[in-house]
Amino acid sequence: MEQQKQIPLLVVVGPTASGKTRLAVALAKRFGGEVVSADSMQVYKSMQIATAKPSPEEQEGISHHLVDFVEPDNAAFSVADYARLARAAIADIFSRGRLPILAGGTGLYINAVINQIDYAEIKSDSAVRKALQEQALQLGNEAMLEQLRRVDPVLAAGLHPNNLGRILRALEVWQLTGVAMSEHQRLSRQKESPYQLCILGLNYRNRELLYQRINQRVELMLEQGLVEEARQISRIYGGTARQAIGYKELQPYLDGKESLSVCVEQLKQATRNYAKRQLTWFRRDSRIHWLFADDFSSWKELLEIGENIVHEQLKICYNGDKLL
Repeated sequence: MEQQKQIPLLVVVGPTASGKTRLAVALAKRFGGEVVSADSMQVYKSMQIATAKPSPEEQEGISHHLVDFVEPDNAAFSVADYARLARAAIADIFSRGRLPILAGGTGLYINAVINQIDYAEIKSDSAVRKALQEQALQLGNEAMLEQLRRVDPVLAAGLHPNNLGRILRALEVWQLTGVAMSEHQRLSRQKESPYQLCILGLNYRNRELLYQRINQRVELMLEQGLVEEARQISRIYGGTARQAIGYKELQPYLDGKESLSVCVEQLKQATRNYAKRQLTWFRRDSRIHWLFADDFSSWKELLEIGENIVHEQLKICYNGDKLL
């Protein structure tokens, strides 16, 4: 292993509710791995149900990194912060003879790590950022996203109006450098990667099956206490925390302005729309080996194919102690 120039990195991606956690855990057990979460909301403390953090039972004894460690009111936590911590976690896992598995549905986070994008290279300018924030207060999120579409349509295509922090950062980069953030990212990708990649994507050919899983997950979250969690988050925190899918859709109910049933349907629709955006993002990456769950007669069969792809791409095996 000491002679290997690149760190083998298994990446598991896909839309919300597709079964990424289950697949990542199963492959971690098979190859002696540990999971590094790539979910922009699971990093925050207290936000357990809405972000679908894997329970101890779902983790099945597999170590999970970068989950539940950032205060929800910490607006300063950035993609650059995440990428730095994820790369350090990956290096640490590999140094201990384990297989690092980057798993999640936040394409921006995954992109920053595997494509060596250094968002911190372009320093922020407080005056420019403040002016953009004031403009956003006056015009709204959608208007700021439209501004970004005019100067950087590639990046804007993968952003939702609620991702205001990333929209403003991209506009700031454009104003400071005259070069689109997506172009900075393209240039960053020309750096030699420290990773030998195998990327698996989990999805369903029949989109309605995925939507059924999403609806079932929302119902389960409600049974687990999502409404009370949303009430607590609304009472204690603001900003990023309240914008998480699962909280903002329930806010009209908490404010006494709408019925719970209407808000739940809006939550299901918002989650389905989020899954569509995730798939749009991931389809741009030709390196992904897609596994469509409804192509297989059983989970065991899907897992066997996934294991074969990992073997073929990473050329590794595990002897119960360390990678070989």
